[in-house]
Amino acid sequence: MSWVLGVDSGGSGLRFALGSTASDGTAGVTTVAATASAEPLRTGPSGIDAGQLLARLLPAVDTLLAQAGVDAGSGPGVLSAVAIGAAGMATLGDGLRAELPAALGHSLGVRRLVLAADAVTAYAGALGQRPGAVVAAGTGMIALGTDLTGWQRADGWGHLLGDCGGGAWIGRAGLEAAMRAHDGRRGGSPALLSRMEEVFGPAPELPGLLYPRTDRPAVLASFAPEVARCAAGDPIAAGIVSTAARHIAEAAAAVCPLSGACEVALTGGLFGLGDPLLVPLRAELAGQLPHATTVSAAADPLGGALLIAGALAGDALRLPHDARLLNVLTEQDG
Repeated sequence: MSWVLGVDSGGSGLRFALGSTASDGTAGVTTVAATASAEPLRTGPSGIDAGQLLARLLPAVDTLLAQAGVDAGSGPGVLSAVAIGAAGMATLGDGLRAELPAALGHSLGVRRLVLAADAVTAYAGALGQRPGAVVAAGTGMIALGTDLTGWQRADGWGHLLGDCGGGAWIGRAGLEAAMRAHDGRRGGSPALLSRMEEVFGPAPELPGLLYPRTDRPAVLASFAPEVARCAAGDPIAAGIVSTAARHIAEAAAAVCPLSGACEVALTGGLFGLGDPLLVPLRAELAGQLPHATTVSAAADPLGGALLIAGALAGDALRLPHDARLLNVLTEQDG
């Protein structure tokens, strides 16, 4: 029996899970205990704050081991492997990659560590270690695919440069249509204008409310459900959601393995919008990826982090290693 730790870091905070697995990694991982911290990690000059992550992680490990009845004082090395999935790891993870291996080795005796982008842990949670493609969509949107020899990524470039079809994209498009209606311009939606003013107040005040916010993507995404609700009776809203579906399908098509059948899993809060998004998305996927099969995600990104940690502990990790997307550090790496 081995103990492994999975960590999921995102815009809503951190989640930690302790799992148990057979020492050969063949029996999968059983979640034993979980805990969470609501405050997201800070970013600084070197990217994601490694010191803040350690300050949250170490007490969480003590809490989880206590919940599982494991003596945390039994010595270093009680954790066979740790997998940390973090939003921004690919572009903001330099500090984590530089500091965490030695810090976790010193504090917890960890000798097997994976630092992964949250899209990779979302992939592992959704499809395990099978080839295929995963679209992770919430405030943002990213697609990730693999044939188990390398990774292919599409979008996930943030709300200013991409995340096309994600929650912030839908919400911003809906608010633009509302402002067009307020101005009397073509392409405006009186239905979305009405919903916008109920949510945010008078239209002329919206820029002053939105632009100073540091959480603008989340504020924009908060309007996406309103766009979806209006889609049933408003052609402008319906067009926005249909265009979002097309963008999502295009990202999935860009990352699906070229050879053989492809499984595509959808994961993330955006798909909770339901039929207004899912109906056009299924149609787009059928048209753009006729050889693909859409499947349900087996688990969430935290479950994916645990799966990766369990596989690493049992020398059974088959997902492709990548310096930025899935960085594997073991004792032999020094």
